[in-house]
Amino acid sequence: MIEVQNLVKKYGEVTAVKGISFVAKTGQVTGFLGPNGAGKTTTMRMLTGFMPPTAGKAIVAGYDVFEQSMEVRKRVGYLPESVPLYRDMTARGYLQYMGEIRGVNGTRQKAAEVLERVGLTSRANSRIRTLSKGMRQRVGLAQALLHDPEVLILDEPTIGLDPIQVLEIRDVVRQLREAHTVLFSTHILSEAEQVCDNLVIINQGTIVAEGSPAQLRAELERGGRILVRTEAPTETVMEALRSIPTVAHVEQTVEGIVVTPRDVSVDPRPQIAQVIVQNNWRLIELRPLAVNLEEIFLELTRQTATPEEEEEKVKHIADENAVSVISETEEGSTHE
Repeated sequence: MIEVQNLVKKYGEVTAVKGISFVAKTGQVTGFLGPNGAGKTTTMRMLTGFMPPTAGKAIVAGYDVFEQSMEVRKRVGYLPESVPLYRDMTARGYLQYMGEIRGVNGTRQKAAEVLERVGLTSRANSRIRTLSKGMRQRVGLAQALLHDPEVLILDEPTIGLDPIQVLEIRDVVRQLREAHTVLFSTHILSEAEQVCDNLVIINQGTIVAEGSPAQLRAELERGGRILVRTEAPTETVMEALRSIPTVAHVEQTVEGIVVTPRDVSVDPRPQIAQVIVQNNWRLIELRPLAVNLEEIFLELTRQTATPEEEEEKVKHIADENAVSVISETEEGSTHE
């Protein structure tokens, strides 16, 4: 399990993560969803011990990330967005090497097991440089699974893959929920809905919503757009609906007349029904429009930062990432 309490990360005067709190439960895939620059990767790096927080607390697999960092690292498998691999090694050789670094017993057997788990047994002896990007992602995932961690943290594991490779990685992630706590970062909405049991949506460093896709959809549907279908002339009905004080907008669509409420906390259906009854129109349909995850996401992340805030945030995060990129490049060039 992952428990995050009031976690804060500042880059100079810019606060990238603003006191967030959430829980990722064992046996579930928790989707960490948000636009680029929302604070997803920064949060994941703090949870893995890669970077310290400015304030707050995080418990991973029962250990405090900042006071018991080594214990947490033994129990976390991490797949970063850019997978650092030694390209001249074979997939098997790389995993055995990583196993030795981690102090895993029986590295040859464990490497064979995780290669089978991610569907790469047939390419075990291929040099990593000859593998497709999707296969390299699988090698990175195998590395994260090598020490049989209680918690898996996966940062954008399907980014840059073709549709078939994306489906394959998603299938692997779904299977992992059975034995692990999985925190799965993505900005692909359809992916989150298909893979995740629970969603944590972050925007500008703040948690704006949390719950299952169904719960979030139900919450947003309450007081959301309403579909109206009657046997009366469309223009006449639309004109009458516009006169309702709680209605902000009325439009004609292929499905029927769509009514947008002025206040999402107020359901306009009673007033709509009253107008229809008063005019003796025959009502065919009156219901909330179905809301998909994309609409939920756009509604919750509609606010944007000022240009000055974005510029300053990008600068500080770029400075922080530069150290990591240079380190990975030097490490990779040593083996190539």
